[in-house]
This record gives sequence, C-alpha cells and structure tokens, in this order.
Amino acid sequence: MATVEASSKPRLVQRYHDEVVKALREKFGLKNVNQVPRLKKVVINMGVGKAIDNKKRIEEAVLHLSQITGQKPVVCVSKLAVAGFRLREGLPIGVKVDLRGARMWEFLDRLITLAIPRIRDFRGVKSDSFDGRGNYSMGLQDQSVFPEILMDKAEFHQGMDITICMSGGSDAMSLELLTLLGMPFKRN
Repeated sequence: MATVEASSKPRLVQRYHDEVVKALREKFGLKNVNQVPRLKKVVINMGVGKAIDNKKRIEEAVLHLSQITGQKPVVCVSKLAVAGFRLREGLPIGVKVDLRGARMWEFLDRLITLAIPRIRDFRGVKSDSFDGRGNYSMGLQDQSVFPEILMDKAEFHQGMDITICMSGGSDAMSLELLTLLGMPFKRN
C-alpha cells in the first residue's frame, strides 16, 4: 500500500515549485505568483456496474483502489432504480477517492512515471480531454498498470477514470502545467 510521510515533500511538488512555476509565469506573462495554475485535487472513480451480479467485485475494487491511492475509497450507491439494468435503489455500483495534498502529488508522480509507461502500445494521452475550465480527465482500461496490484491474485479486471482538478480556469495553462510536470501527451 502506498504511504506518504508527513515530513518529506513529494518529488513532483519540488519540481513544481523549482521549475514549473517559473516557466508558466514566463510563458503566459503572469505577474503574480497566485495567477499560476496549481493542482487542487485528483479524483479517481471506478464504476463497477457488474457488482449487481457479483458482490465480490465491489470488495475487490475497494481493495485495489486503496492499494493504488493509499486512502480508503468511498462506495457509491445507485440513486435510482432502472429495471432495464436490473438496478435497484441503494445498490453499490462504484467506488471513488478524492486525493489532496501529498497523496495527490505522490499518486500523480506514480501515474506519470510508472503506470502510464506500462500501458501496452502506448502513444500518449489525449491532449483534448479538458473541460473548458482547466480540469483534465482520462481513463485507464485496467488497474494492472499500477505496480501495487498483483494480477495473479486479482479476480477481476477493472478500469478507472482519473480527473485532475486545477486552478487557473484555462485549458491552455493547465495543458502546459501537466506537460511541464511530465504528462506524456500525444504529439499532433
């Protein structure tokens, strides 16, 4: 399980303060350091719709997401009943985690340096997945790209959605911030 010591600064935070802030201020002509975009939180979501048939899927999703993030996930339950999907109100159908502070930086560092390069036939993440307010979303097909997951012991393969929330409100500044942090975007 990933743990974060309170006394040590994550490597990516040091890089952000030493290199990225200066580069963003120069590129966008920002006079005030508070105008520089910064990471607010990272939200990781695993939709486990197949948990309707097998309750072990939710338990395994909770275990895997807690191993990946170092934080206990929240189990999300359905709000509506949909007969076509055999879904009743109150059934567990997903898990999510909001990461902030040091855990957020550590997760992002592991995502960029360890998990993304392990994706088969990887050519880069899309650079057009911004929401217009500077937040970036991406999906992973399988949790096995994280080294914390031992796939010999895993029964189910599960994907996840990752949303990186940033201040600044501009897609261009957020793209530059993630690029300077090392996010491997596709070349157009």
